[in-house]
Amino acid sequence: MAETIDELTISYTEDGIETTKELDKKVLSKGAWSTIIYRYQDWDRAKEEYGKEKYTIRRYQKRNGEYQQKSKFNISSADQARSIIEALQEWTKE
Repeated sequence: MAETIDELTISYTEDGIETTKELDKKVLSKGAWSTIIYRYQDWDRAKEEYGKEKYTIRRYQKRNGEYQQKSKFNISSADQARSIIEALQEWTKE
């Protein structure tokens, strides 16, 4: 488990292959409860290449000096990401 936000990652390696490749991350909030959005790609074993970019929002709670993932929301496509952006932009105009 990670002790700092900088150590948190969604990168995952299995059998010597990075099956989840983290491309970027942005910390949305820090504290006892922290929120991070990640940009990543999954390895497609059949095609032997990385798939399209995906996005995920993860919530972590820091307990006993370590961050533990408590929830996540996966954004499955660029279209869904754009829809979320549009909704948030509309709502935050006020």
